[in-house]
Amino acid sequence: MGKKQKKFLPFPLIISSLCVFILLAVYLGISWYFNGHFFPNTTIGAIDCSGKTAEWVTEHNLTAGEDFLLTIRDRYGNKYHLRGMDFSYSYENLGEEEAALQSQSAYAWPFEITKEHSYPLRAGFLYDEAQLVEQIKKLAIFDSESWTTPQNATLQITSEGYEIIPEVNGNVPIEEAVIAEITDALNQGYTSVTLTDACYEVPSITQNSQCITSAAQKIRNYSNSTIHYEIENVDENLSREQILSMLIIDENYDVSIDTMKVDQFVQSLATKYNTYGDVRDFQTSLGDTIQIGGGDYGWVIAKAKEAQQILIDLEGGTPVSREPVYEQTALVSGLYDIGTTYIEVDYTNQHMWYYEEGTLILESDLVSGNINKGNGSPDGIFKIVYKQSPAVLKGEDYESDVTYFMPFAYNVGFHDASWRSEFGGEIYKKRGSHGCVNMPLENAQLLYERVEKGIPVIAYYREAVELTSENAKISNAFSYVDPEKKAET
Repeated sequence: MGKKQKKFLPFPLIISSLCVFILLAVYLGISWYFNGHFFPNTTIGAIDCSGKTAEWVTEHNLTAGEDFLLTIRDRYGNKYHLRGMDFSYSYENLGEEEAALQSQSAYAWPFEITKEHSYPLRAGFLYDEAQLVEQIKKLAIFDSESWTTPQNATLQITSEGYEIIPEVNGNVPIEEAVIAEITDALNQGYTSVTLTDACYEVPSITQNSQCITSAAQKIRNYSNSTIHYEIENVDENLSREQILSMLIIDENYDVSIDTMKVDQFVQSLATKYNTYGDVRDFQTSLGDTIQIGGGDYGWVIAKAKEAQQILIDLEGGTPVSREPVYEQTALVSGLYDIGTTYIEVDYTNQHMWYYEEGTLILESDLVSGNINKGNGSPDGIFKIVYKQSPAVLKGEDYESDVTYFMPFAYNVGFHDASWRSEFGGEIYKKRGSHGCVNMPLENAQLLYERVEKGIPVIAYYREAVELTSENAKISNAFSYVDPEKKAET
């Protein structure tokens, strides 16, 4: 009978078993290691305990307590120090290190070694709280001579718009907050602490505060509300720079418009563009140039209403293009407001001309007011007030029926004079009217049919005269002289 053949395990199975045995041994060995050592990335308080034993951490804390020094940094990077001996600082082993080690799951090390583990030291450090507070209060951080007082952010209006000046945080400490943060650092076992912003007084208004941002937006709105004035042949504006110069900011960051500066601007407009009563150069039909002022014709800006309209426009936040608000208008826009349609009256030569758009339509001899009796016709720049046909002219000692009446200076106007057979010459000096401009019937009719209300009337004397009548006064005649002042002189 033959011998029995021995059976062996397959070689691959032997290798696999051996690998499993080795891995298990490594796993158990490392697990055993972490039963007595902390995982990597482990801190207790401020101490890095990676791979350390609980005994090592305890010994470290005991040693640190004997020569403890806490470094404090303020917001400017300045350093201050507290020595543990000055407030009876020491470490008492309460077993927190061992408890922390026992709390870690050593057998779960494959999953835990890559994680961070942090354990606080809740009651291991002992110190005299009263002494600590006393030492904190002695720190140079509380020296008021080194303080920079916090300052609020401010807003300034500039020619370009506005500038926000950021707040100054300063370094005035809040005692209670400083004590609290230092105490917390000690309780955590830290050897240094940087004081947070909560330890300092802060400005009440920063560059991001609502009052600042709202004021800035209001300034932007105002400066966008430019006004272009529609005046012929001129470029007049209330510019962005001018608007900015009108703004004021009060202590509450409220932005408003200085109404006095608005009034000043409106006055400058009126000074430039009010033509009422202005002395002007006028080229006569005879070819020479005279100076004539007075009268009631011309542009007059309604200053109070214009100022109010500016305030309304500036609140709109968008550019505006418009005419000034006028109290009185003229026939033609611009500084030369007479235009090319007007009536010219030369009292000295007792002649008149009527032009339409530069074309002579009518000229006529006339008889004006009896200047020797104080009834000289008013001179100046006037306008046709209305037309009436027929009309009855009444005065203190007369009443006359006329067919066509066109007043231009108070109760003085152009009209026909059927009672006259002659016009022109020097009739007005002896047998002149009570002030009106007498014309032949056919010329008065033609003038009546062509002229409209508002057409300018330029009436002048070529020699110096003194007009003292009531109608000259009321109509603002260029040559009016107050009889009482004249008598005093």
